[in-house]
Amino acid sequence: MRASTEGHWSRFWRDRSEIEDVYTTEGRIVEQILGEGTVEGRFVLEVGAGSGRDSVTLAEERAIAVVLDYSAASLDVARSVAARTGCRIHLVRADALKLPVRAESFDVVFHQGLLEHFRDPMPLLRENVRVLAPHGLLLVDVPQRFHPYTALKHVLIAVGKWFAGWETEFTIGELERAMTRAGVRVIRRYGTWMVPGLWYRSIRFALLKARVARLPLYPPPVPVLSGVAASFRSRFRRTRLSFYTYFVIGALGRKAGTRAFPPGGGTA
Repeated sequence: MRASTEGHWSRFWRDRSEIEDVYTTEGRIVEQILGEGTVEGRFVLEVGAGSGRDSVTLAEERAIAVVLDYSAASLDVARSVAARTGCRIHLVRADALKLPVRAESFDVVFHQGLLEHFRDPMPLLRENVRVLAPHGLLLVDVPQRFHPYTALKHVLIAVGKWFAGWETEFTIGELERAMTRAGVRVIRRYGTWMVPGLWYRSIRFALLKARVARLPLYPPPVPVLSGVAASFRSRFRRTRLSFYTYFVIGALGRKAGTRAFPPGGGTA
């Protein structure tokens, strides 16, 4: 059975130690978290570190940011990102299914690009909720099922060429139901389209791999077309149908409880 392993991710981050060549989350993670209020003095846990850039941004907002991953290569990248900004983040190498922290320790738990690598999402989500303080926030960001990226991904998985070994995807309904079952009440949903598009990204990656040329991460915008696209997206985003066209989707949930955040944060 194909699986996503620590080896896949260590290889991925060793090959992408030049973090400027890795697409960011475009601020969507931080925007959703800050939409619920300040993180100053709050204990925030990012599970599955990736580059750690979102945690660094939250640390700049005076959160107490903890970044956890089982790949030392990933944590090395996160350490480098934090060093460039002068922000302090706490790095932990551990298993996401057995978090080495007490229950109800964090005010915010989030992950992006992680849940889709687990064949059963529930153990990970329940462990997230276990360490979440009452009324704490859980944010989960995943690939959306009905996107051309999904078809390409499954072809590469079938022939053993997918960089992460194995991966699935979700509809917004599936994500909401899983988070509800884990013990949080979903309070917000969001999504984002792939910009630049899949063809540009594929061509750019192929040229890099072949060492032929290095295209910029983002192609130069065409002013008229960019304005028309932005206007259409602004209107379409208000419809439920948009959730079946996004590249990635996410949901923000709040844990039930009898007490609110204590002043100054949690008890990690």
